[in-house]
Amino acid sequence: MQTELSRRTAQNLAALQNKRLTAMIGLDAFVDEIIRVVDKRISAEEFTPVERLSDLSARIAAAAGVGTNIEFVVERKKLGGQGPIMANAMAAMGADVTCIGPFGEGAIDPVFEEMAARARLVSLGEPGHTDALEFEDGKLMLGKHQSLRDVTWERLVERLGAEELERQLSQCDLVALINWTMLPAMNAIWEKALETLARTGASGLFFFDLADPEKHDDETLAAACRLLARFQRFGPTILGLNEKEALRVADVLGYKGSGHDRANVRAVAAYISRELPVETVVIHPRAYAVAASGGEVTADVDGPFTDDPLISTGAGDHFNAGFCLGKLLGLPDDEAATAAVGTSGYYVRHAASPTLPQLADFLSTQAG
Repeated sequence: MQTELSRRTAQNLAALQNKRLTAMIGLDAFVDEIIRVVDKRISAEEFTPVERLSDLSARIAAAAGVGTNIEFVVERKKLGGQGPIMANAMAAMGADVTCIGPFGEGAIDPVFEEMAARARLVSLGEPGHTDALEFEDGKLMLGKHQSLRDVTWERLVERLGAEELERQLSQCDLVALINWTMLPAMNAIWEKALETLARTGASGLFFFDLADPEKHDDETLAAACRLLARFQRFGPTILGLNEKEALRVADVLGYKGSGHDRANVRAVAAYISRELPVETVVIHPRAYAVAASGGEVTADVDGPFTDDPLISTGAGDHFNAGFCLGKLLGLPDDEAATAAVGTSGYYVRHAASPTLPQLADFLSTQAG
């Protein structure tokens, strides 16, 4: 990480830690099981894990036509979903958060109980489920999404109330309606939200993360990008993407470049921000982050990358929380991106969301 930038960001975060912020975040929710895949079983209690996703891929390919047995070991069960993880991180850093999603019908699922002490939860039904297989070189998310079909605008109105829903959309400092890929009714929800904002206006910032859109065709994805960009009419709008998502979005918008190096990621960020009339596009590969506005790169920062994370599932959602926090506090894009990589870096090392003082201390430590 850049020493002076990290030090300056830490000082500004510490100075602004008493500022009260409100956020409405949703609309997904999952129960995540963090899983290691067994390579060799040593005893009933001991095993060596499959270290690389590419190794699992090779094992599965070799099983074609003959079959194989693969053992999963659940390391922990935790709250999941882009909305809950981002909301939990924002709440840990002091924001007043309303998180909306399918947390359980009748009673909140136990994995969300600790979060319920930090944030207001509004449940829309039963959560989805994800088996998150973690490896040194990536992760494989195996999701069960059937219950997410219940997440609709009509259910939002039923559970939150029309007046409260309008208030949240128009008055919160941050509105994040994320995980478009896994929520079949998200386009309709965005349309209804835009209709509401046309009546009420808005006073905050809007954030979107599509989630991996690989299963959607190009036309559908491009239409969703154009739709979310319409929120810019009502307030500064941010589109957050990981590297894979960014390359796909750029492609469907007509980008002609190629490659996975840093220069291409910078070019992709600038291109998307030219094509979509949103305030900021931010892209977060594993070891750095790039932001762009108005077709120009506004931030390019290194992250506190580690080869030995305690957890990786949820790192991107913590990045999103840190970036939005920085923007809400009025930090420039390079400091907001530094807050973002710091939030993610703290989380993967501690398997916990940082408080704002912990984030500031972590950035100061990284700066030496």
